[in-house]
Amino acid sequence: MSFLDLPLMLKLKFKMIKSDKKIIIAIDGYSSSGKSTLAKEIAQLLNYKYIDSGAMYRAVTLFALRNNLINPKNHAVDIVKLKDSINQIHINFKYNSLKNNHDTYLNNENIEEEIREMNVSNNVSFISKISFIRQKMVRIQQDMGKEKGIVMDGRDIGTVVFPNAELKIFMNAKAEVRAERRYLELKEKNINVSYEEILENVKKRDHIDETRDESPLKKAFDSVDLDNSNLNKEEQLEHIIGLVKERIK
Repeated sequence: MSFLDLPLMLKLKFKMIKSDKKIIIAIDGYSSSGKSTLAKEIAQLLNYKYIDSGAMYRAVTLFALRNNLINPKNHAVDIVKLKDSINQIHINFKYNSLKNNHDTYLNNENIEEEIREMNVSNNVSFISKISFIRQKMVRIQQDMGKEKGIVMDGRDIGTVVFPNAELKIFMNAKAEVRAERRYLELKEKNINVSYEEILENVKKRDHIDETRDESPLKKAFDSVDLDNSNLNKEEQLEHIIGLVKERIK
């Protein structure tokens, strides 16, 4: 759903959000809960910058896979070599007007499609739990948000990256619902993978994200819960309008 697809009343409500005050919107939650989709729409509608923090960890994971720094079979990471290579990893985002999307670039290469594939999904949690990786990504993310007017989604945005964000949202949905969404998304891209494999991946990532030592996934005390198991994008955006209005008065 893009801005043009929204019903007229919803468009008008977003257009009515006029304020010189810029805020930080931090969206955390479980994998495949729709964080990125919602964050992109909010950023576009408010004319804010959008940063997909999960894509940054996926980019590092892709770099590690390409350079044999992680074994995809047992997920063993060559910590020493990865740490030595960290300054070779440069990540940025560029807006793709054809797809209405912010594509992820690794060392000036568009990797948006590749980082969504299962080989990256199966290994990203093992890379993202590494302390020096998280510390570097957090520094980059905090620099991106210095001037506010930013929407960022991830797993530790409201707790670690921007603990003082004016609006924090914690998204969730049933594992089966999230797996079904991911399955349909990959099927649409002609990626051959079973629903059962995706469901197993979703549950495994949830466990790793919740129990890792470095910045585990958890709800910030001042986050607003948003379970979208039974909500469509329009209903979610409608809810966000009210939350944004309250914080930019």
